[in-house]
Amino acid sequence: MDQVRRAARRLGDNVERVLVGKRAAIELAVVALLCEGHVLIEDVPGVGKTTLARALAQSVGGVFRRLQCTPDLLPSDVTGVSVFDQRSAEFVFRPGPVFANVLMVDEINRATPRTQSAVLEAMQEHQASVDGVTHPLPRPFVVIATQNPIELEGTFPLPEAQLDRFLLRLALGYPDERDERAMLGRAPADAAGLQLEPVLGPEQVLELQALCRQVRMEEEVRNYVVAAARATRDDPDVRLGASPRATLDLYRASQAWAAAQGRAFVTPDDVKRLAGPVLAHRLVVSVEARLRGRDAGRAVEAILERLPVPVEAGL
Repeated sequence: MDQVRRAARRLGDNVERVLVGKRAAIELAVVALLCEGHVLIEDVPGVGKTTLARALAQSVGGVFRRLQCTPDLLPSDVTGVSVFDQRSAEFVFRPGPVFANVLMVDEINRATPRTQSAVLEAMQEHQASVDGVTHPLPRPFVVIATQNPIELEGTFPLPEAQLDRFLLRLALGYPDERDERAMLGRAPADAAGLQLEPVLGPEQVLELQALCRQVRMEEEVRNYVVAAARATRDDPDVRLGASPRATLDLYRASQAWAAAQGRAFVTPDDVKRLAGPVLAHRLVVSVEARLRGRDAGRAVEAILERLPVPVEAGL
C-alpha cells in the first residue's frame, strides 16, 4: 500500500499549500476521496471550507463546481435542463453543476427539501435524472457540503436519511495564532484565484480506490466495527443509532485510512480514529442527554471507551 501512502501524502501536502494548519481535516477529506464518499463540513463562515474543496479538486485534476444554496434554488439548477435546439429540432441536455468530480454544495441546509433530494440522488446513485432520462455522473464523484451551525434562520435541516449519505462529518475550526500569521503570506486573497498543479489524475484516483478496497481486515477487527455501530443503538442516551450503512462506511473508511498510512491491514486504532467522524453525525441524542451536555461526539467516545479492544487480531 506504499503507492496509496505516497499519493495521500502528495495530496495532503498540495492542499496544505493553501489551507494552513488543517492537516487532520485534509487527511479526512483525502480518506473520503479514496472511498469516493461524501463529506459534510459543519463550521462557521470563512474558515476555509470552499478552499479545501477547490484545492482537493485541483489536486486530482478534476472538474470543480460550486453550488450556492438558497431557498429559491430548483432541482434543475442542480442537475441541468433539456433545451430545445431549433436547428436540430431536438432537445439537448445541458448538464448542471452536479456533473463534476468535486461538487461543493455551500450551505446545503438553505436549499428546500425538493432540491436537497436532487443532490441526494446524485450522492447515492452517482446519477442524475432529468425529464425521465438518467445521466451517469463522472468518476470519481465527491460531494463536499457545508453547513453554518450558528445562523439557522430560514434553513431546512437535513433529515437523518440524508445525513446518513455522508461518509463523514468534519469541522475545520479557527487556526491558531501561528497558522493564521503563516496564512497571510501563503493563501491567495481571493479563493477564486486559487490555482494548484494537479498531483494525480482522475484515473489514478480510481486506481487508488480499488487498492483501498483490497486492504485486509481481520475477523476480530470486523467484529469491533460491528460492535461499535451496534452499541450506538443500545445506548440509553441515543434515540437513533448508526445504520447498517454507517457500519459499511466505517469499514471502508478504516480501509482507506490504513492504506493512507501505508498498511495492507486495518488495526483497531484505525477504527477508533474514524469512528467519530463517520458515526457521530448519524446519531440522534435524546433531549435529556443534551441537557446534560452530552452530544453525539461524546456518545461515540464513551462507547469506544467501554468497548473491549481486540488484542488478538492476527495483525
